[in-house]
Amino acid sequence: MNERDDIAQVNKALWKSWAGDNDQYTTPWLDLKRDLLEDFVEGRIEVLPRPYMYVYPRRVLEAVAGKKVLCLATGGGQQSAVFGLLGADVTILDLTDEQLAADREAASHHGYHATTIQGDMRDLSAFEDVSFDLVYQAISIVFVPDVREVYREVSRVLKPGGCYRVGHCLAATQVVDDTTVCDDGYVVKGIYFGGEMVEADGREFRHHLSDVFNGLCELGFRIDGVWEDPRHHYHLSNPEPGTEEHMVKHVQKYFAIMAQKE
Repeated sequence: MNERDDIAQVNKALWKSWAGDNDQYTTPWLDLKRDLLEDFVEGRIEVLPRPYMYVYPRRVLEAVAGKKVLCLATGGGQQSAVFGLLGADVTILDLTDEQLAADREAASHHGYHATTIQGDMRDLSAFEDVSFDLVYQAISIVFVPDVREVYREVSRVLKPGGCYRVGHCLAATQVVDDTTVCDDGYVVKGIYFGGEMVEADGREFRHHLSDVFNGLCELGFRIDGVWEDPRHHYHLSNPEPGTEEHMVKHVQKYFAIMAQKE
């Protein structure tokens, strides 16, 4: 097995196990309501409530009805449900059939059609050129060593003028030690580097900002905006130290880029 196949197999096994544990990113959003999404899109609420808050920015959801949307390596019946409820023509590509099963469950529950395809985000050969109006990707790109591999495939399948929304981990805080809590926050563990994170659950990688942004520019994408993950807006009064709720009060780990194919 070559290195590329090994990365895919290890991460496929990881997500299969998480799906079996009803992880927060693997449970379909069956209680999601279209009215709530419309309130967000139309600006009546600033951020979606838990557990939907990491779908952002609102502009990525504007006027998606009838648009062809690819949820890339973003299975689990969550983001696909958002686009399906808003009337988009949704396709989901993901490594694991367990995640795609959740997308099918959400589509059946809410009553929209969704196409599910099992595959690697670095190989979109299942799709013809200029097939999609929008490609939406959460932070799954952390599971590949070279962001440009994914960017190239996305550029090929996007229509001219199409939009790519991609989430990233911030390399500077990606290795914050969530087990060592100080009075004023958390400890940055280890040196700053790019490449594989040896202590990760699967095969995860840190990407330098120069690669994250320059890789898009090299392919002719126009950066339309950058947004921080909005989970820092919600802070419990006394979260337990060492929990995710406590960490997001102190550490910003994620951001998203919206880029347009020229």
